[in-house]
Order: sequence, then structure tokens, then C-alpha cells
Amino acid sequence: MDIEYLKQLVQLFDQSTATELSVEEEGTKVFLSRQPAQQTVQMVAAPQQVAPQFVQPSPQPLQANQTAAPTPPVAAAEPAPAANLHIIHSPIVGTFYRAPSPEAPPFVKVGDKVQTGAPLCIVEAMKLMNEIESDVSGTIVRCLSDSGKPVEYNQPLFEIQVG
Repeated sequence: MDIEYLKQLVQLFDQSTATELSVEEEGTKVFLSRQPAQQTVQMVAAPQQVAPQFVQPSPQPLQANQTAAPTPPVAAAEPAPAANLHIIHSPIVGTFYRAPSPEAPPFVKVGDKVQTGAPLCIVEAMKLMNEIESDVSGTIVRCLSDSGKPVEYNQPLFEIQVG
């Protein structure tokens, strides 16, 4: 299934009042479901083509006799996000790669200055290598994913200090 086709489906679904959309094409199923203030995109491929993907269950509301687990304290050393900090998000579900090949150096590293359109990483989806480019000029502050790890749709990948 073409990534542009998938983007068009999501855009049309966003503009419609439909609450669910299911499309199956060439052994690939796409299911979109709208919940209040949330949109879910789920891609499922035919079993013989892709290894199963695991989705973390959403937290369930607490019952009257249950208590919430204590939350760990926030580290004091972590600075507040700057006003001119830009986040690059994954446009698709897939596997994140920092370099074009295992032997090659990463596209970018922390401290590198990048221009609009510069390649930052690759997200592999259904055997297609999708190069993710910077949509701003600035300096790489953090890489938020590890090479070879799965990423979700709209998951933050990089923080870029604009300017």
C-alpha cells in the first residue's frame, strides 16, 4: 500500500464525520477509528508477510477499591522545553533507523546543524524505506528513539532547536 494513499485516507477520514473506516488492499488492512478527542490508526498485514505487531493496552480506569501506583518523582536536572524547540514526529508506523545502512554513520547526531529538507533518519514500513527529512532549520538537541526500534504514528523522533 502506497504511503501517499495512506496519508490521503487519513486526511479524508479527518475531514469526514465517519467514526470508523476499514480498507483492505493487496493483503494489507487499514482500520481507522475515531474516539472522542482521539484518532487511532491501525495497520495489519497478512500473516505471511509481516511479523505480528504488539500494541500496548490503554490504561483502564481505577475501580473504587483500587489505588493508583505512586508516580516516580521528576528529575530536577531535566530542563523545561525551550520556546523555540521543534519536534519531528514519525509520519508512519515502522522501524526507526538513524543511518542508511548498518555500516554507515548516522544521518545526524546531537549538536549537528540541519537545514530544511535534510535527511534525519529512515522509518521502514512494509519493506519500504521512508527517509524522514527536517521541516525546519536548526540544531539537533535530542534523538528520541534508538536505531532498530519500532516507532508509532506521530511518535516524537527528534528535538531541534530552531534558529
